Amino acid sequence: MLRRWLLYLVARMGLITLGLCCCLLLLYLLACRPASHSKQQPLQWSGGTTSKEGYMALLQEREDSHRHYVNSLTKQISELKEALLERTQQLHESLEQAKSKGILPQGLESLHKNPTESDLKEFFRSQLIQAEVNSGVNLPNEYALTPFDTFTLQTVYQLEGGLSRHPAERPARKDRRDELISAVETALHILNGPQQHRDGAKRKQTYSPADFIQGLTRIERDRGSVYELMFKGDGSRDFRTLVLFRPFGPVMKVKSESVNTHGVVINIIVPLSKRLEAFKQFINNFREAGIQQDGRVHLTVVYFGRDQIEQVKALMDRTTRETRFRSFTLIQVNEEFSRGRGLEVGARAWRHKQNVLLFFCDVDVHFTADFLTSCRLNAEPGKKVYYPVLFSQYNPAIIYSNQTLRPSLQQQLVIRKENGFWRDFGFGMTCQYRSDFINIGGFDRSIKGWGLEDVHVYRKYLHSKMMVIRAPSRGLFHLWHEKSCSDELPADKYKMCMQTKAMSEASHGQLGELFFKQEIEHHLDSQKQKSEKEPDD
Repeated sequence: MLRRWLLYLVARMGLITLGLCCCLLLLYLLACRPASHSKQQPLQWSGGTTSKEGYMALLQEREDSHRHYVNSLTKQISELKEALLERTQQLHESLEQAKSKGILPQGLESLHKNPTESDLKEFFRSQLIQAEVNSGVNLPNEYALTPFDTFTLQTVYQLEGGLSRHPAERPARKDRRDELISAVETALHILNGPQQHRDGAKRKQTYSPADFIQGLTRIERDRGSVYELMFKGDGSRDFRTLVLFRPFGPVMKVKSESVNTHGVVINIIVPLSKRLEAFKQFINNFREAGIQQDGRVHLTVVYFGRDQIEQVKALMDRTTRETRFRSFTLIQVNEEFSRGRGLEVGARAWRHKQNVLLFFCDVDVHFTADFLTSCRLNAEPGKKVYYPVLFSQYNPAIIYSNQTLRPSLQQQLVIRKENGFWRDFGFGMTCQYRSDFINIGGFDRSIKGWGLEDVHVYRKYLHSKMMVIRAPSRGLFHLWHEKSCSDELPADKYKMCMQTKAMSEASHGQLGELFFKQEIEHHLDSQKQKSEKEPDD
C-alpha cells in the first residue's frame, strides 16, 4: 500500500515538473521570437496615412542623428589626440630627466635621439616662450614695438594700409581672410569642445560666429602670429577671451579664461584750461556713452586757473541733477597748463582703496561705450597697458566744403581715409591701472605745455616687462579743432605742433586741391570756354 502511494506521488511530481518546464519553454520562445515584418506598422502622421513628407522627415531625423554622431566622434578623436600628445610629452620629459641623471635604460637611447612629434611640439613651445605673448619684452624705443591690427568678421582696422592706404577694409588677399577666419573657427572649436568643462567654464548654449566681438592680431616676424579673440559671455558684461598662437604651423591654445568686468570702474581724467565749448561737447558724450550706456565710470577734471571754472562746475552740477550721477571730481590747480601735470594730479587724487583703471583723455576726444569695454579687456594690473590708436578727424570745413548742409557729428565719425587718419604718432590716450602708473614713475613733472610727456611714459612701459597693447580703436575719435602753436615753445615742440596741425587739416589729395586751387579753376574755365565755342563751329 505504501509502495503504491509512493509511486503515485512520484508520478504526480514528475507530471507537475514536466508541465512547468513546458510553460517556461513556451515563455522563452515568445520572448525571443523576432517581430514579423508583415505586422510592422509603417510611419504614419496624425491623419493615419503614409506620405512622402513622412518619409522625408524620417530621413531628416536619421541624417541629424548621423551628423550628431559624427560630431561626437570628431570631438572624441580630438580629445584622444590631445591626450596622446600629453602622454608623449610626459614620456619625453621622463626621458630627459633619466638622461640628466644618467639612468636612461638601454634600448631607449635611439628613442631619445631620433626626432619625434614631441620634439616638434617642444620646438613650437620654445617659439611661444620667445614670442611676446604671455609677457612683454624689453624694447629699445617706440619704433621697435609691433602694433596689433583690430578685426571683426567683416573688416580689418589696420595701421599699415598698404597700397590702398585704407584704415579699415576687407582684406584684399584671400590668404589673409582665411587666416583670420581660421583663427576664429579654431577658437569656436575650443569653446564648444569638451576642454571647456575642464577649464571650469559653463555655458548653456554653444558659441557661434555671432558671439565674436573683435580680435587683435599681429605677426612676430621670426616666431609666429598672435591672436587675441574676444567673445560675448553669458551676461551683457561678461566676456570670453582666447589667446592663440600660430608658430608658422598649427594653432596652439595659449589661454582660455572668463573675464568678469562687473566691478571694473574707469576713472576718466581730463586736464582742462578754458575750452568751455569743447567741454560742453565732451560732457554730452560722457553722458551718453559713460553714464547712460556704461554706468561704471568716474570723471576727474583737473582745471588749470580760475577763468571759466564756474561755468565748468555748473555743467557738472547740471549733469548730476539731470542724471542723478554723482561720480565726479573737480580739482582746481593754480598753475600754468601742463597736460602731464594734470593727469598726474588726477591719478593720485583717487582716495579709494580699490585699484582703479585710469583712462587718460582729452577734451577733444569722443569715445563710445564699446571703447570702454576694450579699455577694460586690454588692461590688466601688473601685466598689460592699453595704448589705443585713435582716428583723427580732418577739418570738416574742408571735407564737406562741397555740401550745403554739414552732416551731424555722429555721421562724421566714419573711419574712411577721406574723413581722417589713424593718429599713430600720438601716445596720450591710454588705459592703465593706477598701481602700474605709480610704479612706472608717472609723468616727467618738469615738462610744461604741450607734447612729449606722454611719449616718455610710453617708453617707460616699453623698457619694462609690461605688455603694451597698441592697436587702432574703432570707438575712439579725435575731433578736429583749431590748433595754435605758441611762439614760446622750444624748436622741437614747435615743429611737432606744426606737423600735427598740417596733418589734421585734410588728406594729401584734399590739401593738393587747395594748393592748386587757382590752376584747377583756370583749367575748368578753359574747358568751359572750349565747350561754348564748339556749337558755333
